[in-house]
Amino acid sequence: MRTPADVQFVLGRRAERLDAEARTVDLDDGRTLSYDVLVVATGLTPRRLSFQRDMAGVHTLRTLDEADDLRRGLRSARRVAVIGAGVLGCEIAATARGMGLPVTLIDPAPVVMAGRLGDELGARVAALHRRRGVRVRTGVGVASLIGTAGRVSAVERADGERVPADLVVVAIGSTPATGWLDGSGLSLSDGVECDSRCRAAPGIYAVGDVARWHHQALGRSIRLESRTNATQQAIAVAADIMGTGSPYTPLPSFWSDQYDVKIQIHRTIAPGSRIRPIEGRPGAMRFAAVAEPDGTPVAAIGWNHPRAVMAARRQVMDALRSGTASVGT
Repeated sequence: MRTPADVQFVLGRRAERLDAEARTVDLDDGRTLSYDVLVVATGLTPRRLSFQRDMAGVHTLRTLDEADDLRRGLRSARRVAVIGAGVLGCEIAATARGMGLPVTLIDPAPVVMAGRLGDELGARVAALHRRRGVRVRTGVGVASLIGTAGRVSAVERADGERVPADLVVVAIGSTPATGWLDGSGLSLSDGVECDSRCRAAPGIYAVGDVARWHHQALGRSIRLESRTNATQQAIAVAADIMGTGSPYTPLPSFWSDQYDVKIQIHRTIAPGSRIRPIEGRPGAMRFAAVAEPDGTPVAAIGWNHPRAVMAARRQVMDALRSGTASVGT
C-alpha cells in the first residue's frame, strides 16, 4: 500500500540478502528491492537456553505477538518462573506479581540487574521484589526445563532445586539480528559497525538495537539497547540522510518501572562505584545520587525522583566537559 506521502509499506515479508555493491535487498518472496539509501533497523533476536525446546507455557518477549501470547498466558497461569534477572526479567516479574501470581526470579549472577545498576542498587532492586513476595533465586543457573504432557511444569536449577511453574519466561538477553547480512560486505561485530554518523557503508545506515557506532565523545564504539536511543538515533540518521547531520553523541540512559518505583540511570554505573546521594538517601523511597568509582561523578541515578535526577545528570555532564570523568559509557 501507499500513503499520501508516497511511503510504501511491504508487510509480512522478510529481508534475506543485501548486495551493498548493487544496492539491492532480496526478500523472502523472491522480489528484489533497489535503494539509494538503506537504513538497517532489524533490532534484536532473543537468546534461547541451549537446551530449550518448544513446549507450551515457555515464552520469550520481543514482538507484539509474543507480548499478546504472554498476556494470555499470565491470565490463566498458576505459578510463574522468570529466567533472567535483567531489566526485562525484573519488569516481567513485577508485572506478574502485580497480577497476584506466585513468581520466582532466577539468574546465575549473584545480584539482579548488576550489569546495569551495580551491586549496591541491584541488591536494592532484589529487596524490592522480595518485599512484594517474589522468590529471588540468584547465584545458580538453570539446568533444564521439565515438561509434562508437552507443557512446562518446572524449572530445574543447576543445584538440583526444582521450581514449579506452568508459565516460564526466558529473558536471558538478545543478539543483534544481523544474520541476513552475512556475506554483504558490512562489518558485523555485536551489531552493524558504523562510523560516528551511524553509516555502515556508502548509502547504508544502521539505527537502534542493531547499530554499533563510534561515539566521538566517549572515544569508542558502543551499542545501546533502549527505546530512547532508537528514537534519537533515527532522528540523527534522518538528518544525515537529508544532509544536515552531525556525529551522534548521546548520553546513554535508560529507565525501568517496577511496581511503584521508577529507576532512571544516565550513563553506566561502573563496578565498585560509591553511590553518593545528592537528594534524599539510598534506602529511602525517593532519592537521587551520582555513582563515583574514583571520586568523580560518572553516572546519575534517580529512584522515584525524576526532577532531582536531572541535577545529578548535570554533575555528570560537568565532569565530562571538564575532562575529569573517565571515558566509557
